[in-house]
Amino acid sequence: MLHDLVVEDNSEETRTHKIFNAVDKASYEFDTSKPVWLDSTIRDFKRHGKARFTQDNFVDEVPFDYLEIHVLDED
Repeated sequence: MLHDLVVEDNSEETRTHKIFNAVDKASYEFDTSKPVWLDSTIRDFKRHGKARFTQDNFVDEVPFDYLEIHVLDED
């Protein structure tokens, strides 16, 4: 792992909006374009609570193998 980032969102947004906002923030922090949510990415995310964005998910070239997100719910 070269870089990591934790995004905590205590807003009243929906879970989906919180996830999209966190991906947007990670894209900004890592200075990359925003990834595209492919059907396979969505399916894996629903099944495992995490998503792995590879080069196929990005329009531009990215300087890493993949960007992976995990959702940790604290209730």
